Amino acid sequence: VQLQASGGGLVQAGGSLRLSCAISGSTFIIAAIYWHRQAPGNQRELVASISSGDSTNYADSVKGRFTISKDDAKSTGYLQMDNLKPEDTAVYYCNADLSVAAGSTWYPKDVWGQGTQVTVSS
Repeated sequence: VQLQASGGGLVQAGGSLRLSCAISGSTFIIAAIYWHRQAPGNQRELVASISSGDSTNYADSVKGRFTISKDDAKSTGYLQMDNLKPEDTAVYYCNADLSVAAGSTWYPKDVWGQGTQVTVSS
């Protein structure tokens, strides 16, 4: 199973970007999708999460500006980022908690994608 993150780029403050996290590979069920970010010199932080039932949680720093969603049919998660600020500049990572089929059984798997750079200019 692989995750492919995309959608990063350079945007001016106040602008918007939409990140995508496409999951592919073996037969699986999405239990949860997470978006994290890491700015230079900082620890990686959890930005947003969405459960299989579409319950969402956000870091206080992005509440009201970012929206996490997923399309189970496309096996893809999204992070809509609006009213971006320079302090949102970071490498953004997605990861997913999956149940992966193996014959007649299922096993949990935590999968990470590569990062995508988001740069917000002032």
